[in-house]
Amino acid sequence: MRILMVITRSELGGAQTVVAQLANTLCHDNEVIVVAGEGDGKLFDMLSSRVTRVECQHLQRALSPLKDLKAAIELRRLYRHYRPDVVHLHSSKASTLGRVVFPRRKIVYTVHGFDSIRVAFRKFLPIERMLQHRTKAIVAVSEYDKHNLESESITRRVTTIHNGLSKPETEISLEHKTLINNYPKVVLCIARLSAPKLPELFIETARELPDYGFIWIGNNESVESLGELPANCHFLGNIAGAGGYCSAADIFMLPSDYEGLPMVIIEAMSHGCPVVASNVGGISEIVENGVNGYVVGNTAREFADKIAHILANGERYKHFSQAAEQRYRDTLTVERMTNKYLEIYKSTI
Repeated sequence: MRILMVITRSELGGAQTVVAQLANTLCHDNEVIVVAGEGDGKLFDMLSSRVTRVECQHLQRALSPLKDLKAAIELRRLYRHYRPDVVHLHSSKASTLGRVVFPRRKIVYTVHGFDSIRVAFRKFLPIERMLQHRTKAIVAVSEYDKHNLESESITRRVTTIHNGLSKPETEISLEHKTLINNYPKVVLCIARLSAPKLPELFIETARELPDYGFIWIGNNESVESLGELPANCHFLGNIAGAGGYCSAADIFMLPSDYEGLPMVIIEAMSHGCPVVASNVGGISEIVENGVNGYVVGNTAREFADKIAHILANGERYKHFSQAAEQRYRDTLTVERMTNKYLEIYKSTI
């Protein structure tokens, strides 16, 4: 099977991680081509040597009639060159252009967090409703997203496939090991500083728990705009393979205004790391209150209370940790996700 995957940006992110995990698993028995546009190209660095990498020069997130037209022409040219059996679209811009230029019967479209459109950019909802008829299948990454798609009259062949991944392993630098070892317990967040993430809430929670280390990975930019940081709060920048740092953390924290099904939470659970996260999107479908973590409201007090509760008792923490890892093994592996997508791919041929 020849599979063409298209995503708007080539930088690191949750959707890009899904693309890389799928491509690297599928390429053992299939021919996989990954196309991406603007960004630093770190997505391509995540891909197996068996995967064909293609940069689409004019594909970008921002609206630009001229560049969008050029990107559409380039995508059509790539289709004619590769003649794929399946076209798998990821992210809003790539899916919009892709559903215009590619044959409908071959298109699988994954919605990586519908609130990014439903809440943040509602003006694009009419386009989504119209283009749903230009797909063979639409995949939501959570039941939450599936429900909201259907409530917005996007109902054509919508199904849910929870994200999955292989357990990330990364060598932690000596400098960072020294920092981590300075604290009895470490709370980790892996995210960009941009919306919908809430770094200010992370900082406020760190102030509530001064004895614990709070480490944020994923910021490309300076954090000066966030004001003075408490002594126990550290922003380490963008680190390749950051998910492997979950092995050195005690709790994973994700403060956010909206989400689909965050890959970073699955990375944390694969390392047996309990999760305390905002009660948004599909997070509550994999983080179960009092079992493997908590979903909470977006206040520092709620985050701090649940983090302290999990860490206060060694036996309690062990139960949370074991439950987190078990949930990963049962339902959130890359093999399970890939098999679900293969069922849909085969239905398009």
